[in-house]
Amino acid sequence: MIIKNSKFIISSTDVNACPKADMPEYAFIGRSNVGKSSLINMLTGKKKLAKTSGAPGKTQLINHFLINNSWYLVDLPGYGFAKASKSDREKWGEMIHKYLIKRTNLLCIFILIDSRHEHQKSDVDFIEWLGVNQLPFAIVFTKTDKLKKIQLQQNIDNYKEFLLTNWSELPQMFFTSAMSVLGKSEILKFIDKTNKIM
Repeated sequence: MIIKNSKFIISSTDVNACPKADMPEYAFIGRSNVGKSSLINMLTGKKKLAKTSGAPGKTQLINHFLINNSWYLVDLPGYGFAKASKSDREKWGEMIHKYLIKRTNLLCIFILIDSRHEHQKSDVDFIEWLGVNQLPFAIVFTKTDKLKKIQLQQNIDNYKEFLLTNWSELPQMFFTSAMSVLGKSEILKFIDKTNKIM
């Protein structure tokens, strides 16, 4: 797939305010500062489509982007650490959960994981929640260019081994770098293929 055009549509505080669910949709989510906005910009080829920030918790709304006039890319608030009150974080969590469960055209949730770190409780808890609710997801390892190949492979192997303690099979996985554009073609190919089933 080649992304020829991408544009911001709307920021919503509630699933009921999102665009009409008449096209395939893909959500991107991960812990704060995992590199989500950079990945979205890399995939679309637009440096400033999603706002990047060094401060965790920048994204606080459900942000819809229309891609090739045929499917939606959704930037969701990060979970984990953010410079916000506990009540605000709980509000974001409720908003995200409602969106993920009720959005009927949501074909896949891309969970972004920082490849430099061991498994984090917030990531594991979220993956388990998706499993319990039978929601389709894939894992995207980010910032792979920050590690040597041996260390990267070791981190990935450890992550897979940990997941297999609770899962009978592993989800689809992608390995990305916003700097080197690694993983772009694989993710877009997956989306293109998945679009055809809706």
